[in-house]
Amino acid sequence: MQVKDIMTKNVITVKPEATIRELAELLVTKKISGVPVVDDAGKVCGIVSEGDLMRKEIAPEMPDELCILGAVIYYNGLQEYRDAFRKFSALTAEQIMTEDVIAVKAEDEVSKIAKLMHDKHIKRLPVLDEAKNLIGIVSRTDIVKMLL
Repeated sequence: MQVKDIMTKNVITVKPEATIRELAELLVTKKISGVPVVDDAGKVCGIVSEGDLMRKEIAPEMPDELCILGAVIYYNGLQEYRDAFRKFSALTAEQIMTEDVIAVKAEDEVSKIAKLMHDKHIKRLPVLDEAKNLIGIVSRTDIVKMLL
């Protein structure tokens, strides 16, 4: 079976300037766990999940550091700290979204993307056409429904 057979075609999306409150309201009222962020041309520029929004409530942990001769050297977790701080202080979708979005094609086999989602702990994947336009989204729920 292919992704196009199970994907949701009418995808709920937001613009990069959507506020955190608008994002939270959308996820709650539509009962979804994440939403693609698209630009004016319809291209996916990121995705916001419940996990991203939860980061607003978690203060970033300082990265591990080492002081040598008065210099502070960060040796572990500096990028994670920057990402956590960015999400913690975010006001819009553009600021809180995950930018490195893994996407799939409509013709991909469901078994292939199910493994990808499992291995990478991903809950939803945007489905893009050849021009990189958003044409759908596939979630874990879509795959589970397939079993019915």
